[in-house]
Amino acid sequence: MFGGVLSMPVNNPHLRKSGSRHIVTNLGDNDLKTASMLLSTYAKFQTPIFLRSLKVALYIGGLYVCGKIGLESVMKMGVDTRELFFYETFLYYNPLLLITLMVWLWGVNLWVFSRSGVDYAAIFYLGPDHLSHKEIWKCARWMTIIILTSMTAYLYLYSHGDVKLAASQPVVLYFSAVIILIIPFDIFYMPSRYCLLWTFWRILFPVQAVTFSDFFLADILTSMSKVLSDLERSVCRMVHRQVATVAWFEADSVCGSHSAAIPLVLVLPYLFRLFQCIRQYKDSKDIANIYNAGKYLTAVPVIFLSALKYFIDPDTWMYSIQPAWILAGLANTFFSFFWDILRDWDLSVFTRIFKFSRPNLFSHLLYGRRWVYVWVIGSNLVLRWTWTYKLSAHLRNNYITVFIITALEIYRRFQWAFFRIENVWYKINNPKHTSHQSNPLSLQNDINSEQEKLLAHSHSPGV
Repeated sequence: MFGGVLSMPVNNPHLRKSGSRHIVTNLGDNDLKTASMLLSTYAKFQTPIFLRSLKVALYIGGLYVCGKIGLESVMKMGVDTRELFFYETFLYYNPLLLITLMVWLWGVNLWVFSRSGVDYAAIFYLGPDHLSHKEIWKCARWMTIIILTSMTAYLYLYSHGDVKLAASQPVVLYFSAVIILIIPFDIFYMPSRYCLLWTFWRILFPVQAVTFSDFFLADILTSMSKVLSDLERSVCRMVHRQVATVAWFEADSVCGSHSAAIPLVLVLPYLFRLFQCIRQYKDSKDIANIYNAGKYLTAVPVIFLSALKYFIDPDTWMYSIQPAWILAGLANTFFSFFWDILRDWDLSVFTRIFKFSRPNLFSHLLYGRRWVYVWVIGSNLVLRWTWTYKLSAHLRNNYITVFIITALEIYRRFQWAFFRIENVWYKINNPKHTSHQSNPLSLQNDINSEQEKLLAHSHSPGV
């Protein structure tokens, strides 16, 4: 390239005379070294490792800036209004942050499945264009950036006196999220968005046979019932124009912490699963679906008995209602716990999920380790109880504690998903070890018909 002979074409406009002549470059050794260094540096900048590192650095830097501005904005407020204002901010943004956490963890689920040979696409009836773990993480990154940016803008604008513009931040964010989800254009993974919406529709109206993806997503919604309740309260305040006004800390307001809509929204995911179980029993005549319906039914008194605390005399609730609430909570906890262990999971294949095709440190720490049994079973029991307790009204205003408990429940569901899906995949591939009563999809009378259904949907469009 350097020091060689270059041939210039005849019709080159930069030549003074016609014809072709040779031009010899006259670069010295220092010039060659400088040019080589520049090219080498440019090549390094174009490597995937450098670009990935740059993205991570920018992402972490953005999180730091948002955190610094948000903290300074909160500290700028008066001591009397600081906690109340932060509580309102938390109400609008914590449900979206928890949804984002669920998306991040679902990406981890898919990453593990892809490494361990579990064909989750066949289990969920997904087509070849379904989202991979990288695309799920990409969505989670953008969700994190947009939500934290909006939250930072809300805190900054309110602390600097621009209340009207601050109040518009959560409204614009919620409205944009709905538009992105339903926009009828082939952008933002439209097949995946519409597949998700169609699954939600099937959950709301289980008038057809319930598929694995239907009740799997409905189970996730039970773990996010508090998120749905906070979304309802946030939208309620936006509709009634209570954002950044004095009405947001009045417990008895139409969207306050004593609203009757709160227990109704909390109980909806459990009712969805209850109706799904009844529909599954109608289709399969498997009595196990009735027992499963009973599990979700036990969550209803836990929610409504606790909500009575705000509508009756405190002494009456403590001595007459509280004992029944405790019994209902214990029944729901242990029923759900034993169902996870005996039905949703299969202890004989517990750790196969972490047997990667290309072993790494992660798979070495988890695959075949006895501590995994102890941790999963023990943490599932503890987190089941804490989540059942959270369904009560006792912690309704302790938003930090509620956020932590909800995040732990999302983690428990993330952990549960590994073994639930792996159990289904194992039974599909080992039909001789699957009895009629333990059908992994609980939809058909035998495992063979379910395998045919998976094959029939292998080419359908999906997530």
